[in-house]
Amino acid sequence: MKEKREHLYVIFDNLLRIKSECSTEVFSGCQLSDISVKQIEYLKIIDEHGKVTFSGLARITSNSKPTITEMVNKFVKMDCVYRERSPDDGRMFYIRLTEKGQTIARAEEKALMQLIEKMTDSLDEREMDVLISILRKVR
Repeated sequence: MKEKREHLYVIFDNLLRIKSECSTEVFSGCQLSDISVKQIEYLKIIDEHGKVTFSGLARITSNSKPTITEMVNKFVKMDCVYRERSPDDGRMFYIRLTEKGQTIARAEEKALMQLIEKMTDSLDEREMDVLISILRKVR
């Protein structure tokens, strides 16, 4: 059993390496080297909501409005987000992702899809069915 676990370790380590390489390709295309995991998570949250107010993002992330304002200012400088004035209330602004922000927010999803594509290119239909059946059992 130990040998099989070691074999699985090697296999999954390789899969994670491939996924990481795909993520790196996406991020390097955005010319970002110093973005943090936390910042990526915030971009994902903004992406999930489409547009969100400063107060809304502060509530969702359990941060203060000044912290959110500082973060958004950094994102604006990085060309990841922009502010959009509310058509209903001119005092309120929405935080929206730029194309670059969307690319970063969706990088992990894209990398995972690239990994799945590599897997489907390597397996025939029957093997894919077996793999799906086995992976469904993992909880």
